[in-house]
Amino acid sequence: MIEVEHLTKTYVGRAAVNDISFAVGRGEIVGLLGPNGAGKSTTMRILSGYMPATFGRVRIAGFDIFSQSLAARRRIGYMPENVPLYTEMRVREYLRFRAALHGLSGRTLRQRVGVAMERCGLVEVRRKIIGTLSKGYRQRVGLADALVHDPALLILDEPTNGLDPNQIRQVRGLIRDLKVEHTILISTHILSEVEQLCDRVIILHQGRIRAEGSPAELASKLRTAGLVRVQVRGVAGIADKLLQLEGVRKVSQTASQDGWLTLELRTESGADVREQVFRTAAGQGWTLRELARQTATLEDVFAELTHADAA
Repeated sequence: MIEVEHLTKTYVGRAAVNDISFAVGRGEIVGLLGPNGAGKSTTMRILSGYMPATFGRVRIAGFDIFSQSLAARRRIGYMPENVPLYTEMRVREYLRFRAALHGLSGRTLRQRVGVAMERCGLVEVRRKIIGTLSKGYRQRVGLADALVHDPALLILDEPTNGLDPNQIRQVRGLIRDLKVEHTILISTHILSEVEQLCDRVIILHQGRIRAEGSPAELASKLRTAGLVRVQVRGVAGIADKLLQLEGVRKVSQTASQDGWLTLELRTESGADVREQVFRTAAGQGWTLRELARQTATLEDVFAELTHADAA
């Protein structure tokens, strides 16, 4: 559905997107993940036809987004981060207007507007003025706008931005339901959102692709493969002793209360150091209260690849 080859976008000599290539197959939900300034929104705008690239090639459903722009854009539903709605219009009026801009008319227009409102939970507010709606309902209107012409591809830029937890849950449910009929590319910096929604993840940092795969695949390949949490009562120098164990990369103290010391041990890929920790604690006469292993999460992957996790 999406083919990106050597895509580059520069601003006054600075590369916002730097020679990236990837593909998205039909029926996939793919997350574009990265910190602020990583190039996510720029990539989205180029793929949607709203911004030219400096170099590279993009094909949407077989159509070149630059030389066959109209044909490609007919197959795209784009929801930008800040949805530009006409707040003085009523919901149904706005969606009819947007559908007409996509070339729909008559019975087809009415049918598609009805389907979009139903899918996005807008039937009850269809006669309300958009400016009176909550942030959550405005996001729903933006999603219905992207859906109204029944595109094969949905490109959603930070679709849950600014929503409260209940609204986020509702919008995520809508996106999950849309997978049945649409390919979805979603940009976000919310790690839990990617884990819950996406089949595959592309991590961008400083305009380049740093990793690609399912959340589980990325975690399994990560050099920092997991954490061991230890709570112990003992003497000074415990962290130094644990750091000497084979497979332990880093030891950090997270809390100390009532004489109990809580530490986190970052381990090498595939290393399970719990037995070593137990033997060390027994040998040193430490009182061990907790010893638990946590496998790597997408948050660990993100921190490692974008250097957010201090060495």
